[in-house]
Amino acid sequence: MRNRWRRLIGSAAVAFVLTLEISTGQTQTDKTPQGARGTSNLNGIWQALNEANWNIEGHPAAPAALDAFGAVGAVPPGMGVVEGGDIPYQPWALKRRQENFNARMTADPEVKCYLPGVPRANYMAHPFQIIQSQQHVMMLYQYAGAVRTIYMDEHKEAPADSWMGWSNGRWDGGTLVVDTTGFNDKTWFDRAGNFHSDALHVVERYSPSGQNHLNYEVTITDQKVFTRPWKMSMPLYRRVERHAQILEFRCVEFVEEMIYGHLRKQPIK
Repeated sequence: MRNRWRRLIGSAAVAFVLTLEISTGQTQTDKTPQGARGTSNLNGIWQALNEANWNIEGHPAAPAALDAFGAVGAVPPGMGVVEGGDIPYQPWALKRRQENFNARMTADPEVKCYLPGVPRANYMAHPFQIIQSQQHVMMLYQYAGAVRTIYMDEHKEAPADSWMGWSNGRWDGGTLVVDTTGFNDKTWFDRAGNFHSDALHVVERYSPSGQNHLNYEVTITDQKVFTRPWKMSMPLYRRVERHAQILEFRCVEFVEEMIYGHLRKQPIK
């Protein structure tokens, strides 16, 4: 059932992409720097090149969670993407983060191929594609086939809480500003256990700094978990290799045994 649902979502996303490409006459190879009405053209495939998915705060290299993983599972050092260095957690939330870290091998939603949430989807080790029209901006993520639709004209409140939230967008000059609410409390910001509640409010800014670079800034507000709003920032890079495209990463198939194996009547020998 879960795989069938993912395939249905994927089919709908492909149909939407084709519709946008036909209506705008733009594809991922469009190099035009300006879009309609003086806005920026963000169409293309983008990817972050940093260590934020391991830990958005600055961190040293660390061993793998299990010795059997050796250097393959080791944590690479990272300078961090949080402005000011530290996340302003409430005291109880710091304890919760440590609990998450200790249980990360099974508790991290990424391990189970759940949808990554926002902003984590933008700095995982997978590319994502932006396709825009005047009414919508769509973001297609390689990881888990995640999809975001950003509503540029018809702004609404989230009809229900979800993994990826509900995104309304606007243009501030050439910068795409995306306001997202309606999250559940099930996603993490990284593999280190940094987390949020269902009160999460995310405001992103995508600002071109050249034909192949975006400055990505995101402000996080969650009064249940943090003492004040805080920011992350990083560059995003356009994938410029020939025939660049988003490929399938159906990770659900990789974790079914881990999640549902205990329900098997006959154990695998």
